[in-house]
Amino acid sequence: MTGSLSHVDDVIEDIAALSNGQPGERFLLTGDNASLVDVFDIAAALTETARPRFKIPLSTIEVYGWVSILFTRIIGKLPLISPLTVCVLRHQWAYSCEKAKTELGYNPRGLKEGLANVLPWL
Repeated sequence: MTGSLSHVDDVIEDIAALSNGQPGERFLLTGDNASLVDVFDIAAALTETARPRFKIPLSTIEVYGWVSILFTRIIGKLPLISPLTVCVLRHQWAYSCEKAKTELGYNPRGLKEGLANVLPWL
């Protein structure tokens, strides 16, 4: 999965800037496009921990999701992963915020800076 990741504070700060745009226009308040591998690599570097050592194929995770759904019906607890989650992970969520940068002055922080801010909170 590749996604467009943005820090929530950047989005909140720039929602007010939407009034600078033309009526009827749409803007994406997104950030850096990165894969989950990129996110985990940066997080590992920032926290000085080991990066994940192996990759679990999405097909394996999907099977686990279906099994979790079956157990959910038996024990009544929500599953950790569902097949729908895997569907979301398979989608490419990379978008551009260039229009918002140009027309609204949107200036999101980079992924590394955003993770450095969020990781201690987590």
